Amino acid sequence: MERVKCLVIGSGPSGYTAAIYAARANLSPVVIEGMQPGGQLTQTTIIENFPGFPNGITGFELMDNMRKQAVNVGADVRSGSVVEVDFEETPYKVTLDDGKVIECDTVIVATGATAKYLGIADETKYQGKGVSACATCDGFFFRKKIVAVVGGGDTACEEANYLASLAAKVYLIVRKPYLRASKAMQDRTLANPKIEVLFEHNTEGLFGENKVEGVHLVKRKGEADEKHYDVAIDGFFLAIGHKPNSDIFKSYLATDETGYFVPGDAGGVRTVVPGVFVAGDVADPHYRQAITAAASGCKAAMEAERYLSSKQ
Repeated sequence: MERVKCLVIGSGPSGYTAAIYAARANLSPVVIEGMQPGGQLTQTTIIENFPGFPNGITGFELMDNMRKQAVNVGADVRSGSVVEVDFEETPYKVTLDDGKVIECDTVIVATGATAKYLGIADETKYQGKGVSACATCDGFFFRKKIVAVVGGGDTACEEANYLASLAAKVYLIVRKPYLRASKAMQDRTLANPKIEVLFEHNTEGLFGENKVEGVHLVKRKGEADEKHYDVAIDGFFLAIGHKPNSDIFKSYLATDETGYFVPGDAGGVRTVVPGVFVAGDVADPHYRQAITAAASGCKAAMEAERYLSSKQ
């Protein structure tokens, strides 16, 4: 059975950054990339808010660079997924999808979160061509254009207001006849002259030649006055939540009601299990940015190094 000093589970900005720092600290980290090597960023187009790239960089290129950097400084990056963990006692045991078991002195969980989608085929068809699950990431590309946001909670309202500062008009598509957001956020959204809230609306599909040009809507679906119509838009933003990839760890690590890890320290990376740390979007329901994920990966690796040093 293989034994490693530091196992990094996940390969987004947090996982690769953790690997870079762990490798430079002589922890000889092994990275298990997971089902989506590079994480969510590989599905985005141009990233213009990551420091150091004045002309922007594609999400795939940024993650490929991080991966190469991790390998160059000594990380062992492997394909595959983790299917089971045993954090009962040290060394911890992690089982991969090929049946192999790795014993670990420390573990950094950086498995990320997956944006929830409506499940319509057009979301995949227009991915990166007008469909996005991150207004902060992609809103800049829709300056003075018309966009739609799907959702009725705080996140949807926050993203609608953010996009309203850039776009010419924002449609907020809400399935229910009311907003679920906090009262203050509701008031702010309803008072914004650039935002038109479409209550009791469902999205049936998207249309456009090579990119999103409009959305097929149905109002009061299933009711006697059901109405189908189209609205011209340039961008379609999903804001119906994220699902943290934390299920296989829940027997050992505390999570909130949504599934995000609840860190055990102010730095946001320690857990209740000594030597097990969390980083990135799987422990961050608030920011979900590449730069904050990378920062937490740095912190997790530094904490892992300190933990191992304390055991010597």
